[in-house]
Amino acid sequence: MALTITIKTPDEVEKMRVAGRLAADVLQMIGPHVKKGVTTDELNQICHDYIVNEQQAIPAPLNYGHPPFPKSICTSVNHVICHGIPADKKLKDGDIINIDVTVIKDGYHGDTSKMFVVGKPSIMAERLIRITQESLYKAIKLVKPGTRLGDIGNIIQQHAEKHNYTIVREYCGHGIGANFHEEPQVVHYGRPNTGEELLEGMCFTIEPMINAGKRYSKILPDQWTVVTKDRSLSAQWEHTLLVTSNGVEILTLRDDEEIDRVISH
Repeated sequence: MALTITIKTPDEVEKMRVAGRLAADVLQMIGPHVKKGVTTDELNQICHDYIVNEQQAIPAPLNYGHPPFPKSICTSVNHVICHGIPADKKLKDGDIINIDVTVIKDGYHGDTSKMFVVGKPSIMAERLIRITQESLYKAIKLVKPGTRLGDIGNIIQQHAEKHNYTIVREYCGHGIGANFHEEPQVVHYGRPNTGEELLEGMCFTIEPMINAGKRYSKILPDQWTVVTKDRSLSAQWEHTLLVTSNGVEILTLRDDEEIDRVISH
């Protein structure tokens, strides 16, 4: 498997930085629009127009996969784990929503997602969102050459389970570059000192999906939308990362975050 992991050249890294920045900008732009009464389809249209017209970029999810994904972003509300298809349902007070954005610029992908809350979330929802983001940050801080994928999965699993949450196992992070999904697969559970070793120049996403209830998921008849089987809330955060010579660079960092873009060890 190691042979299929691509190490990015300096030129490719530059393109990944640009794509990552654009993806982060979409999430910053859409924030003020996420409010009570808006439909996820309206959010999709705003993001689509911004990506295509302002950024002169391509929304990667549109027509991706089998069956082709019909929209330009994923909007996963409440008990939807991931791959929610924007539709005409209006957001209501207390909803939580993950917006997942992937843009292609000059042939390279930037992939990131963020949780938003509509109005005032429940204490339970707020806590789930916070713990999920903390688990992502803990994992990011481990990234450097020599760290193994099992270490990343393990720290996320430990943090989530310590708070009595569960990790979705059917979906994971992934290598990324000229392709939307490359090797390696980055699962969000695991044992330390196992799995692929990280090397300088690797780019991949970490995107933990954490449930307030049981870990089991199911796919709806649209063949895309993934929900929690017990209809419990689910949260997710995602960043695209570059392994540097001594740490990590977060290629999709937003201005609203309090973690460093470049972490050196």
